[in-house]
Amino acid sequence: MTRNADASTAPPGNVERWGWYSIGINVTLIGINLLVARASGSLAVGAELIHNAVDLLTAIAVLAGLKLATRKTAQFPYGLYKLENIIAVGLAGMTFLTAYEIAREALFAMAPPPTVAFWTLAGVVLAWTIPLVFSIFELRAGRAVNSPALIADALEYRAHVFTTGVVFAALVGQWLNVPLDRIAALLIVIAIVKTGWDLLSDGMRVLLDASLDAETLVRVRELITADPAVTALRWVTGRNAGRFRFLEAEVMLRVHDLEQAEAAVQRMDASIRAAVPHIERVLIHAAPQERTHIRIAIPLETPEGMLSAHFGEAPYFALVTVRLADGVATAQTVHLNPHQGEEKAKGIHVAEWLVTQKADVVLLREELSGKGPLYVFGEAGVEMQRTEATTLPEALTSILLDKQGVNDVSGTDHATLVA
Repeated sequence: MTRNADASTAPPGNVERWGWYSIGINVTLIGINLLVARASGSLAVGAELIHNAVDLLTAIAVLAGLKLATRKTAQFPYGLYKLENIIAVGLAGMTFLTAYEIAREALFAMAPPPTVAFWTLAGVVLAWTIPLVFSIFELRAGRAVNSPALIADALEYRAHVFTTGVVFAALVGQWLNVPLDRIAALLIVIAIVKTGWDLLSDGMRVLLDASLDAETLVRVRELITADPAVTALRWVTGRNAGRFRFLEAEVMLRVHDLEQAEAAVQRMDASIRAAVPHIERVLIHAAPQERTHIRIAIPLETPEGMLSAHFGEAPYFALVTVRLADGVATAQTVHLNPHQGEEKAKGIHVAEWLVTQKADVVLLREELSGKGPLYVFGEAGVEMQRTEATTLPEALTSILLDKQGVNDVSGTDHATLVA
């Protein structure tokens, strides 16, 4: 049986404006470097001018990607999220092209020594300051919305900061009659190639559906297993698509019917989205737990095994794991009631604690109908049974007569639930 409940979220943040900002910055840098290149005749400044021109084209592509990435059509029902990663790969290609052009100029072009004036140095300083300041804000915005295109663009501006600094050093060297122009151009090539490789490798990882980082997957595991209805997490995996994340998991549930399973999946979805940013879809395959053992919780008056007539005020609780096939207790522990001394909502807190202890059945001498613990146990799929027994051995004997030989009490089919 398959059930789908779509709960996609709108893309976080307005990132398109950064595409327009990037275009404006590149136009400004092209204007500055064009003036400096014509006045100085420097190969390094000319190479940086080519660098800016290529970046202007990629900035336009980034803007187009940001506008199209979240659209869904009949041909692309899952969206065009990876378009941003394709743009990042394209940006890497443009970066390699830039490096090639600069290297060719530095190695083979015949050019006179550059002419250096104070105003040309001032122009290079301005061309260094603008991308430095802009990259700080763009990188912060890109990380905030997890946008590969914005992060790639910001890193490219960081490359400009370095290469423009090299250009400045080359011009100062020429001013001091130390010919550094061609060497500076080749240093720019090395920096640009490294940036391009980083962009290419990151973009291709997403395009090839590489897994989410280990830290995120560990956090998701913790959130899923913390749900009271989950008895086991079989596996969890995830991938990036653009700035969004897709998660998939298979869980075993204690709950017995589809409505309870849907509620559990919605809880898990909400907790994951609250803790992990940029989640587009959570796909959870839910199956009922096939029981070979049950974990029974019994309120005790004494640690020796005298049953308590009360639930929330019981001083102790026994937790007994029983193998259903033959009724043998494989583990038994007695715990102090951690909430006995509380004044308000004592029973609810005890019920929540027993759920975290993964109790399947709670034996009670007290009637809890209409009280808070009833709803806590119902949500978690924990079964409650009344008993007239007064000692722990008697209580276990009575419940095993009902449970012995039962290997699967769920009575439901597998379900795939999308939140």
